[in-house]
Amino acid sequence: MSHRSVVSISLAIALLSAGSVAAQEGGQHFWSGDWYLSVGVAGFSAPKFEGSSHNEFKFSPLISVGRQGAGARFSSRNDNPSFALIDKGAFRAGIVGRFVPSRDDGDGSELKGLKKVKWGAEAGGFVEVYPTDFLRARAEVRQGIRSHDGIVADLAVDAFTDIAPDLQLSGGPRATFATSGYYDAYYGVNAKQAAASGLDPYKPSSGIQSYGAGAALTWKATENLSASSFLEYKRLAGPAADSSLVRDRGSKNQVLIGVSATYKFNFSLQ
Repeated sequence: MSHRSVVSISLAIALLSAGSVAAQEGGQHFWSGDWYLSVGVAGFSAPKFEGSSHNEFKFSPLISVGRQGAGARFSSRNDNPSFALIDKGAFRAGIVGRFVPSRDDGDGSELKGLKKVKWGAEAGGFVEVYPTDFLRARAEVRQGIRSHDGIVADLAVDAFTDIAPDLQLSGGPRATFATSGYYDAYYGVNAKQAAASGLDPYKPSSGIQSYGAGAALTWKATENLSASSFLEYKRLAGPAADSSLVRDRGSKNQVLIGVSATYKFNFSLQ
């Protein structure tokens, strides 16, 4: 979370270029239309690294840019920056990306002796389905670039309702799956690393990474100003839970709790 939002603007610009041909065929530039720029900040308590048993407080800038929709559309803090190439109201599909921060023993003494994970990205596609006007299901599938060479899939279902005119409650289950290339980067321990770290060697396979649930309470203070509180819990499973890093020095239980505030600027381009 803390790094994905920093690159949302540059990522969105790159994604939007994919729609330039279709827009030009309609007699307009691909940038023509109504847009928004949302800026804000989040403060939250989260694991020091994925699989850690210790939390730390972090701050994160929140920056995103995109096209204005026909009406208000549900979004979750878990959604990665994306651009819809198909938008039929109850069905959306397109491309998605995520910035991946680096990880080394500076993120926790438990990582001493393990390989540094380079910063990188994940790129792929997403699908959203709205079976009812209060329920959204979203899936993202992303290929790792530089930081790892695996494939990661996130699945989430959110129910949302207005419990007051300016107050929305949302939440639902989440699950993540990944291939061995992802697990090897974050949970694998080869013979050299085992000798340096004291952990048992571990060669992970593919499978489920975690399951859990999340919830958020969002207050729309004004037309453009919003504030949220959020809580996420996930239980590491499969190859992640079986890693000696998690078994011996970490925890399968991962909790994130925090608050955020954002302000949206609306503008038009010709």
